[in-house]
Amino acid sequence: MINKVGQIMLYVNNQDEAVNFWTEIVGFHVISEENNGQGMRWIEIAPAQGSETSLILHNKEFVAKMSPGLHLGTPSLMFFTENLDELHSSLASKNIKVGDIVHMPSGRVFNFADHEENYFAVMEKK
Repeated sequence: MINKVGQIMLYVNNQDEAVNFWTEIVGFHVISEENNGQGMRWIEIAPAQGSETSLILHNKEFVAKMSPGLHLGTPSLMFFTENLDELHSSLASKNIKVGDIVHMPSGRVFNFADHEENYFAVMEKK
């Protein structure tokens, strides 16, 4: 039986740009980086060391050649933060596309986009 989400595959066009976005702008950390020497490179990132769930940044073009027919779209991800206003301001100050903060039945939420126009959501959880 499945008991937790371990890794989420995120297929990107530019891995270096994606690493920079997630680490320098959003504040994630690189957990590991692997390269098999044959074109397959993946970078594991997470909000903090010891996080139960991490993102794996894969090269979209390489994966498409390796696994034709695999869905390479961006998953709809919802992140949690304890200080939504601070995160919203921080991302906006770094010229990141951020949506308005909206009130949902489950809490306050906003979305933001990476450099490839993939959108992600953040919800305040205290």
